[in-house]
This record gives sequence, structure tokens and C-alpha cells, in this order.
Amino acid sequence: MKRFRKIIFWCHLSAGVTAGLVILNMSVTGALLAFQPQIERFADRKVRTVEPPTPGAERLGAQELFAKAREARPGILPASLTLQAEPTAAASFSLGREGVLYVNPYTGEALGEGSKGVRAFFQTVTDWHRWLGTRGEGRATGRAVTGACNAAFLVLAMSGLFLWWPKNWTRKSLSSVTIFKRGLKGRARDFNWHNATGFWCALVLAVLTATGMVMSYQWANNLLYTLTGSQIPPQQNPQGAPNPANQSEANRIEVPANLNHLWSRAEEQTSGWQSISLRLPQRPDMPVSFTFRESGMWNPMASSQLTLDPATAEVVRWEPYTGLSLGRRLRSWVRFTHTGETGRLPGQIIACLASLGGALLVWTGLSLALRRFRAWRMRAQSGEPVQAIPRLAEAGED
Repeated sequence: MKRFRKIIFWCHLSAGVTAGLVILNMSVTGALLAFQPQIERFADRKVRTVEPPTPGAERLGAQELFAKAREARPGILPASLTLQAEPTAAASFSLGREGVLYVNPYTGEALGEGSKGVRAFFQTVTDWHRWLGTRGEGRATGRAVTGACNAAFLVLAMSGLFLWWPKNWTRKSLSSVTIFKRGLKGRARDFNWHNATGFWCALVLAVLTATGMVMSYQWANNLLYTLTGSQIPPQQNPQGAPNPANQSEANRIEVPANLNHLWSRAEEQTSGWQSISLRLPQRPDMPVSFTFRESGMWNPMASSQLTLDPATAEVVRWEPYTGLSLGRRLRSWVRFTHTGETGRLPGQIIACLASLGGALLVWTGLSLALRRFRAWRMRAQSGEPVQAIPRLAEAGED
């Protein structure tokens, strides 16, 4: 058992030293991204809401809203349109990396793009979180590095639980790894902070990193479907969406001439929806797809998909959330469990604190590793026997 513990320890130490700085980056940026939805909504609060001209007033059709949006932003074709069931909510057009354009759904007046500075900040933080700030072809490398370091973080979280697990469950042994103690300095402080932080954050970090694995690796994504006995969906570009970075290509896409009819047909598909989103098809002959967010779902991000024939408005495919396979329903939880949003505000708070804990784990872990290396060099230079791993009781001594 002692030999196995040494193997786990050195794997833990090696993974932490190798991936530490990237994990630190992902932890800090993850904490910054934890409350992105609330911060953006607050920053855009003046353009997100409207006053209906009269109670029960009719909103403009989707065709007219797209026309108004293009008048307000010539040369840019919005990638998608989202309408909320709430009568006071503005219509929102996604402009890709350009941001979001809010439009009064009753008059077509362009209300503005909200806080570009806030969105640019979060876009930069996201770039660092996912791709280490790389762009273009370099993103493939950045994604590979963050994916590998995320996997290392999962190993660190699970092996850390094993290493701090006390042999004897006494009050003294538990307090050394679960309580932050005052007055400690040097190695004793780092040891206490590292273990106490790991105790409170390890399980949450395991969830965050495991969901990150599903998003980073196709094999992990496929494994989720395999374990639930669900068919693996084919890989494809979402809805054939235009590339926002290539506006010349986006501008060749035309809004369907019968979009109002298609939108009306979509509204008839289900009742109780909170929002409907349309992403324009890449070619006129491609099906038109709508995404519904419905009320009354335990998963706040649950969505249903409707695909219509652009010529006849007949239903090509209807995929209600409740009818999806277990694998697809679980996959819909992954992205927002990674950010804590499936737990709503409490979940986001927990995810943020765990991410900050991850940053503290990296700092204390690297500090302990550096102290260990210095002690090893001093013993080697003095000719003293080199002890590979101290006893747990000694590890916290200064």
C-alpha cells in the first residue's frame, strides 16, 4: 500500500508541475466567466427591455424585423433572431463575434448593441480559457493543450482525494486536512491550504473537469452516449450557420421570402415556450430550424428543435426535449453544468468558488513542489540520504 501511495503521489506531483500554469489560467478565467450571463444582462439592461405600445399589441413579423436589423447595420446579416415570450423583452439578433443587436419588436427601432466593452472582455477571457488566447490555426494547438491539462486536472482532483484520505479517522487527522489554520507559515501553511482547499473543492472540480472532457474530446462525448445506450448523433455544423468571421459569405445568404409564414408555423408547434430562436440556413434549399426554450423544465437550458421545409412549411423533423434519448438529454446538461448554470445562481457561486480553489491549489502545489526540490538539492549537496516522500505527519511541519 505504501508503494502504491508513492506512485500516486509522484503521478500527482508530476501532473501538477507539468500542467500547473495552464490549470491556473483555466481556473482564473473559469471564475471570471462564472457570472457572465448576469453581468451581460445587467450591462445591456437599458436595451433589453421595451414598453409595448398597448396591452396585447402585436409584434412585427420576423421578415420585417430582419429588414429593420439590416437597415440599422448595413453590410452585416444577423446570424439568428431570438424572440422572448415576455412582452417587454426586446428582439435580439446575433451578429456573431460582432455582438448582439437589440430591436424593438413592435416598431423595429434598433435599440443598440448593449455593452460592447463587456462582451469584448468576456470574449477575450473565453479565448484564453479555451484556446490560451490563440487565434486562427493556432486554436487547434491551444485546444489540444487545454484539453490535456483539463484531463490532468481531473487526475489531480481524484488522486488528491486519495492522498489526503487519513489512515485513522480522528478529530486531529481530519482537522489537518479540512480546516484552514491560522498562524502557519512556509511549508506548513502551503500544506494546510492545499489539503483543506482540495477537501472542499475536489468533488466539484471533478465534475467541472469531467464535463470539460466531454466537450474537449470526441471519444469522451461518444462515451456518454454509449454508456446510456443512446445512438451517437452524426457530427455536423450547427444548422449550417454562416461564419460570422466571413461577412462576404454571410451577406450572400438571403432571408426566406416566406419567413413570416415559417415563424407562425413554428409558434403553433408547442405552447408554453419561453423563447424561439431562428438561425438562417446557409442555402435557400436547406431546411429552416427553430430552437425552443420551454418553461417547466428542471433543466433550465432544455431546448427542443423544429425543422421545417422552407417551401411548404411542413415539419421535416420535430425533436422535443422530453423525447430525446437519455444520452442527448445528459449531453444538454454538460455545457451548463461546466459553468454551474444548471444549478442557477447557487450552482454558479459553487463553480466560481471551486475555480478560485483550483487556482489556490495550483499556487500552493507549485510552492510545495519548489520547496521539495530545494530541500532535495540541499540534502544532495550535503551528502545526506534523500527521502523521496515524507510521512504525512511530517509534511505539514515547517
